[in-house]
Amino acid sequence: MKIQTRITELLGIRYPIIQGGMMWVGTAEMASAVSNAGGLGTLTALTQPTPEALVKEIARCREMTDQPFAVNLTLLPAVNPPPYAEYRQAIIESGIKIVETAGNKPHEHIEAFKQHGIIVIHKCTSVRHALSAQRIGADIISIDGFECAGHPGEDDIPGLILIPAAADQLTVPIVASGGFADGRGLVAALALGAEGINMGTRFCATKEAPIHSNIKQFYVDNDERATHLLYRQFRNTTRVAKNAVSDLVVKMSEDPNLQFEQIRPYVSGLKGKLALENGDIDAGVLTAGQVMGLIHDIPTCQALIENIMQEAEQIVQQRLAQFFPR
Repeated sequence: MKIQTRITELLGIRYPIIQGGMMWVGTAEMASAVSNAGGLGTLTALTQPTPEALVKEIARCREMTDQPFAVNLTLLPAVNPPPYAEYRQAIIESGIKIVETAGNKPHEHIEAFKQHGIIVIHKCTSVRHALSAQRIGADIISIDGFECAGHPGEDDIPGLILIPAAADQLTVPIVASGGFADGRGLVAALALGAEGINMGTRFCATKEAPIHSNIKQFYVDNDERATHLLYRQFRNTTRVAKNAVSDLVVKMSEDPNLQFEQIRPYVSGLKGKLALENGDIDAGVLTAGQVMGLIHDIPTCQALIENIMQEAEQIVQQRLAQFFPR
């Protein structure tokens, strides 16, 4: 089944399913597999150590797919931030047509991308930020509910409320993000006013995801209760999987005087990368969403997307139809 929304039309994809930018996971292997399956794959710019390395990864992805794919540029709070302008220029000079941005103060980046005719998807966790991104030129808003992996914002609004609240006020198309894994979620997102879905954790549990099989099985074995929220006291809330490291950080966070430097050694991004590579579940912090409760297998990206679309069609044509007899 082919489905047509403003998302599929704008992005030139067959199905309104987007693989979100994921640190250490958004490589050419991941992005090309999703794009070849009819969705939109996404390279994560900051996974590459330098802008020059990103240029090479973009070229490598083009060798693996002739379908549209995006590059994610996430703006992270940091004492010594990456050279964002150089990564941005690498994206532009590589001829990328679709970019996913996320994080605070994306104005200069969105404006620069728009000047080069690039379609911008901006990820937001609140309606007010979505409206701001729309005003400065974002073509698509990815609205991220509280269930999501990574940064859910500080308002704690779940997708069931946040998606229709955003749809009520935005004029650009919306991608629903956070808590999506199957056809039920896609149909629900469309009913709530979105025109596509974004999945992160679910794509980690696929055969093509460039992470250790132990970590993929970890996502399958966990349920919807198996996450922690870290860094709340620093107003940089992050949802991660429960493991020995996140358990320790939660315990340390009971101290009202905790300083970030005290937990920094445990939450290093490089330790998380090591865990993804070597399969040691307790080697570092692992980003994961509550959607783990809906992940029960490790399919190929092709099979996953096809199953989502088949299930969505069945729900609309059979399950929902029975409630509206003619």
